[in-house]
Amino acid sequence: MQVKYIKEDKQLIFKIDEEIDHHSSEKIRKRADYEIQVHIPKKLIFDFEHVTFMDSSGIGMLIGRYKLLSMFGGKTSIVNVNAPIKKVLEMSGVLKLIPIEEIENIGGNNLEKCI
Repeated sequence: MQVKYIKEDKQLIFKIDEEIDHHSSEKIRKRADYEIQVHIPKKLIFDFEHVTFMDSSGIGMLIGRYKLLSMFGGKTSIVNVNAPIKKVLEMSGVLKLIPIEEIENIGGNNLEKCI
């Protein structure tokens, strides 16, 4: 997992490059909580470009980070979601809280340049 903080936009980007299951979601959760508390970003972005699988622990991890950042007044979004993961997010109701955004909507920055 790569983490990038863009100071001028106060954006924190997590580029996840593994399946999100019980074991990896705990690791992601700990790192995300630490980075959120250090930077207190206005926006948290999860890049799912390389995520091919996500179970219910991944859903819990996303909702928990959404709640944590909401306490600081920030917003959370997801980018680069493939069809199977999008279906899981839709069925779980996560997309009612955390939107999927297009790359162009991320602070005017090209995500590939940021990471």
